[in-house]
Amino acid sequence: MVSYEEMLADKAIFAYLHRMIGDEGIELIRRFPTDKEYSDEELAEVTEINLNSVRNTLYTLYEHRLARYRRIKNNETGWLTYLWQLELENMYDSVSKDLEIILEKLRRRCKYESENAFYNCTNCGLTFTFSDAMDSQFVCPHCNNQLIHFDNEPLAFALQRRIARIEENLGHV
Repeated sequence: MVSYEEMLADKAIFAYLHRMIGDEGIELIRRFPTDKEYSDEELAEVTEINLNSVRNTLYTLYEHRLARYRRIKNNETGWLTYLWQLELENMYDSVSKDLEIILEKLRRRCKYESENAFYNCTNCGLTFTFSDAMDSQFVCPHCNNQLIHFDNEPLAFALQRRIARIEENLGHV
């Protein structure tokens, strides 16, 4: 099994986690004791990280199946305590799932870019589809400047390259 430090040494994994949980979250993973389950209060104390940051990080990791908890109830007070453990061995499944979501969004955007012609206002920078530009007689409805055809082919090409790279990384090719 790969240690947390070895996993964080992978630049792609580090960037993925950093985007998800930020600096304090990364620090929590680095300092997270692996010998048993810990409550969020214990983790805040042991790691010296703010309790709210610990809780936010744990919930975010849980949403991505990178942490799990066990709930126990104090029979005297009725209070629930959550005992946490990291499950970073699910990292690659989490990354793959997120990449699939990104891939679908990129495919929709690529389809939109390839199925539409665009016109741009050089004065205020707004971009319009052909039908919207035609409705306004190719005049910007905001500043009355003439709309100019915008060549989106470089953007569509970049989207296609990005889609191909993600599909290759996910093994779709």
